Amino acid sequence: MSASLNAKIAEVFDEPGCDVNQAKSAKERKKGCTKQLTPGAAAGGCAFDGAKIALQPIVDVAHLVHGPIACEGNSWDNRHSASSGPQTYRTGFTTDINELDVIYGAEKRLLKSIREVIERQDPAAVFVYQTCVTGMIGDDIEAVCRRAAERFGKPVIPVNAPGFAGPKNLGNKLGAEALLDHVIGTVEPEVTTPTDINIIGEYNLSGELWQVKPLLDALGVRVLSCISGDGRYRDIAGAHRARANMMVCSKSMINVATRMQQRWGIPYFEGSFYGISDMSTTLREIARLLVARGAPADLADRAEALIAAEEARAWERIRAYRERLSGKKVLLITGGVKSWSVVSALQEAGLEVVGTSVKKSTREDKEKIRELMGDGADAHMIDDLSPREMYAMLKDAKADIMLSGGRSQFVALKARMPWMDINQERHHAFAGYEGMVTMIAEIDKALFNPVWQQVRTPAPWETQAALLGEAV
Repeated sequence: MSASLNAKIAEVFDEPGCDVNQAKSAKERKKGCTKQLTPGAAAGGCAFDGAKIALQPIVDVAHLVHGPIACEGNSWDNRHSASSGPQTYRTGFTTDINELDVIYGAEKRLLKSIREVIERQDPAAVFVYQTCVTGMIGDDIEAVCRRAAERFGKPVIPVNAPGFAGPKNLGNKLGAEALLDHVIGTVEPEVTTPTDINIIGEYNLSGELWQVKPLLDALGVRVLSCISGDGRYRDIAGAHRARANMMVCSKSMINVATRMQQRWGIPYFEGSFYGISDMSTTLREIARLLVARGAPADLADRAEALIAAEEARAWERIRAYRERLSGKKVLLITGGVKSWSVVSALQEAGLEVVGTSVKKSTREDKEKIRELMGDGADAHMIDDLSPREMYAMLKDAKADIMLSGGRSQFVALKARMPWMDINQERHHAFAGYEGMVTMIAEIDKALFNPVWQQVRTPAPWETQAALLGEAV
């Protein structure tokens, strides 16, 4: 691992936004909050995967993977991060190095690939991702990117996050560091207002940002940049002129929020777009921060008026669902911010959360779960549930429905229990007041689908065998 990468990882670990980390000694703080996995054991994704997930939703940028072709995944409909315009991000670009490149180095191939991408696509910028193989053979992507930017007149951004550096969450932060080092603060926005905000750690999955933006528009709050869902390179480059930052997925890009506070004095808060009460709290906090930073004083009053109208409308629309869903039990297998933010939304729908996965959650996420679930919350926090244990929990009817990612759906189907996708591959947007109604409607459809009654009914030959057994 190169000295520059080691230094960057140490900088990422020295995170001022983590209260627990800051309580440690300087020596202990540099070790980081979690033990890093060894190369090849980064379960749930490697650092390269995390960096690309965090940055690929920037839609007008060409994302070029410097490594073997197997490192480039399917970019088309990647994680369902939607774009309101450019589609450049949906095309996969890779240098596709071979054995000779491993022996002689692949820097010339990288420079040639950057030129080809710029000539064919004319993107706003090119992001170059280091991978394990090119990192181990010593390709200096930062030097190549500097040379390419000078030669071709386009921003070329090195993302030094090879997979062997650690797990996916570390890669999220290393991708964010690339923005801090090479993008944010490099362009002045054409227009600024007293109500400009950045939304950090929001990926516009299935268009969720578009369910929240109309609420902000109604208040006169402008999203200067979203990092990174439906993001534009120039907007992110001028993000340092915002008046406040909102942190959505706190542990994926917390370093962006804290570094921007240090460098440009931009305050930030952590909020959630899931659930009625959490959405209202987020709007209030945005208004409070902006007023403190010079926005019109009546912004808070206008926010309260909007919240009252939207809450009344949302509660009325889910009233019938609440009566049907009251007392139904949910097993939530997800992680990170959703391990607590979705819990709040489910409780508002009258559902009981019998377990929530905290495998990828931070200490702060777990504290929020305890606040939401009260006494006995620890018993409902599942650190690591094997498929066999998951199946047993569903088969014993400790839950009426499971909400998880696609990889767990077959466990629920085998147990003949309803399942709904809650992770990034889903096709429905669940953010904001409108998203809350959509989420509850989808849960209702899944729970009361008549197919479950049919698949649980014994087959005719099973019934006959049972009758014959009784007769004997």
